[in-house]
Amino acid sequence: MTAPFTYVRVTGDADAALDTATPGSQLLAGGTNLLDMMRLGVVSPTRLLDISRLASSGPWGRVEETDGGLSIGALVRNSDLAYHPVVRARFPVLSQALLSGASPQLRNMATTAGNVMQRTRCPYFRDIGVPACNKRNPGSGCAAWDGFARPHAILGGSRDCIAVHPSDMCVALVALDAIVHVRGHYGAGEGLTERQIAIADFHLVPGSTPSRETTIGPGELITRVVLPATPFAARSAYVKARDRASYAFALASAGVALHLEGGKIRDARVALGGVATKPWRSHEAERVLAGHEPTGALFERAADAALADAQPRPDNRFKVPLAKATIVRALTRAREAT
Repeated sequence: MTAPFTYVRVTGDADAALDTATPGSQLLAGGTNLLDMMRLGVVSPTRLLDISRLASSGPWGRVEETDGGLSIGALVRNSDLAYHPVVRARFPVLSQALLSGASPQLRNMATTAGNVMQRTRCPYFRDIGVPACNKRNPGSGCAAWDGFARPHAILGGSRDCIAVHPSDMCVALVALDAIVHVRGHYGAGEGLTERQIAIADFHLVPGSTPSRETTIGPGELITRVVLPATPFAARSAYVKARDRASYAFALASAGVALHLEGGKIRDARVALGGVATKPWRSHEAERVLAGHEPTGALFERAADAALADAQPRPDNRFKVPLAKATIVRALTRAREAT
C-alpha cells in the first residue's frame, strides 16, 4: 500500500517552484518508473512535485537544433523524440533505442529526464520482502550475489551490488557523447546556475555505495540533454537481445556509432546495455576499431575486447557471448547505414 504523500502541481517557473532539496521530495513527470516503485513500496516520498505541465512552457518540452547538434528538453516524451525527423535522420541509434523500449503507451508517457534517472529493475531491489539490498537498504547486503542472477550485471559490479541499469535510451546517449544539463544552487546566497555532465560520467558504478546512482545531488534537476554535432552520429545503430519481442528489458544491447573515412574507421563509439551496472562505454572496443577497415573479423575482435573484463555469475555467463553478438550485429548495421 502506498504511503501518504503531499502532491504539489508545479505550473510556473521551475526555478522558483521546485525544491528538490527538501527531504522526502521527488519529481514526477511521466511517472512510469516512480509510480511503479511507489506501488511496490520500494520508495515512499512524502512530497511529489508534478512538473509535467512545464512541458508546455519554455524549452522543457521542445526538441531544438543547435549548431549541428540537438537540444532535447527534459520533458520531451519518448515517443515524440523517437519519431522526430532530425533524430531519425541524424541520430538513428537514439530513435532505434527508444522504439525498442517499453510499449507505445508507456513511450507516450515517459520523458527524457525520467529515462536518464530510471532506476534498476533488479527483482531483489523491487521486492521489499527481500531485506538484503544495498541499493534500497544500505549495508544490508546483496541478495543477487549468491541468489539467482540471470538478469544481472557482468560489468561494473561489486560484491555490494550487481543490479543492471535498464535504460535503452541511455545506451544510445552514451554512443552519441550526450551532455546532461543540470540546474541547481551551488553556494550559499547564490542564484540558480547550470552545470553540464557528460552522460558517460552521469551514472555511477555501485562500488561500496550502491544507493548513490548518479552524480546529481539534492536541489538539482535535469533541464535538457544535448547531443553535440559529431562526425559519427548519423552512421549509428542499436541492437537489443531480450526474452520476448516487445516490452522486455535487455539481456544485452549495443549502441554503436562509426565515422568512416577513406574506407577506414576514423572514430567509433561502443556502448552496452543490459550487462552493466550503468550505461557502459567500451573504450577498449573503440581502440580496437580505430584506424582499421570495418570488417567482420575486426568487429569480433572489438567485441572480445569489450567483454574481456566481464565477471559473470553462474546464472548469467550466457551474457558474455550474447553481448559480443549484439556488438558485432550493431557494428555491421552501422557500417551498412547510408
